[in-house]
Amino acid sequence: MSAERPSPHPEQSDNPRIGAFLFLTFGWSWLFWGPKALAARGFVGDVPVLPELGAFGPTVAAFVLVTYANGTTGARYLLRRAVRFDFPKRWLLPALFLSPVVVFVALGVALATGASLSFPWAGNPVVLPVAFAVIFFLGGPLQEEFGWRGYLLDPLQKRFSALGGGVAVGVVWAVWHVPLFFIPSETIYYQNPFLGFAVSITLLSVLMTWVYNNTNASLLPALLFHTSFNWSQGMFPILDSDPASLTLVGLLAFTTLSVVLYWGPTRLRRTDRS
Repeated sequence: MSAERPSPHPEQSDNPRIGAFLFLTFGWSWLFWGPKALAARGFVGDVPVLPELGAFGPTVAAFVLVTYANGTTGARYLLRRAVRFDFPKRWLLPALFLSPVVVFVALGVALATGASLSFPWAGNPVVLPVAFAVIFFLGGPLQEEFGWRGYLLDPLQKRFSALGGGVAVGVVWAVWHVPLFFIPSETIYYQNPFLGFAVSITLLSVLMTWVYNNTNASLLPALLFHTSFNWSQGMFPILDSDPASLTLVGLLAFTTLSVVLYWGPTRLRRTDRS
């Protein structure tokens, strides 16, 4: 039987500052995304901001708050959690491969239903591992996970259970993306239905909570899980097919339900098996 996962770092367990985290996260991100979204809708003229900086909102908020609470010691502790390896390495399997498996099944549905999909790496497969690295560093995980899983998740699951905390983080995570659905760009968000995205990312959040709770609160599996999810959909554009998109959501729902039923909603963790 393995030891219990340690409690959150002191600045969260003593005073989580959830409201401050949400204010800073949304304030930072929407400051960069909001003007672009409003300009795209014709409400204001084009504003010279860099929307790419908006993705750093959760991580900026987390480091600001842990530094305020515990000084540079808190910031260093949060940073070190991204390179902690003190967890059963078998949990890297769902972190790395669960998303590709789900996406590959959905891809099969897309092809079986006659979808015409284009693959950005066709003819140059070396792009696949390069894209994984680029997404890890610049495509969301590092910009977000220090906040979502590194700061927000622990106090929420302490208050609402692991399942409730995972769902709560997922809902916040989805709403945080809203301006991106109004910005014409090369991302997957523009002109795609928000509801399907919100459901899938909330299910993903529960699955990431499950992996996080079984990996000693290390942020490395969360970073890899987030990267794998974004990479799978970027390299295999199943969202261009409605049947594949529905299959993706259905498989995520089935997997999440199975995890919750087997591992238990309170902690998403079984001490006799993890």
